[in-house]
Amino acid sequence: MIKKKLIAVRDWMEDGLRSLLGRVTPDGRITIILIMLFVFSFGSIYMTVSSIYNMGKKSGQQMQIEHIKGVELEYQQKADSINHKNDFNYE
Repeated sequence: MIKKKLIAVRDWMEDGLRSLLGRVTPDGRITIILIMLFVFSFGSIYMTVSSIYNMGKKSGQQMQIEHIKGVELEYQQKADSINHKNDFNYE
């Protein structure tokens, strides 16, 4: 039942668009396509830039950027093959 209504609405919209666009000349179609390209491109760029600009403003704080800290390594002198030269413990 709902599927039939959705199909009917889709067909009605498709027929309406075909009747509107059928009257447009090929030059008019190119003009419409170029206008839509510029409008959607501008909208996409605007949304991207405004999203980056407003990042973190809704939570009431700016994004905090921390510098990378150096890794603190433990320096322990472990026994390896070089340190055995003075070991005279022959067992």
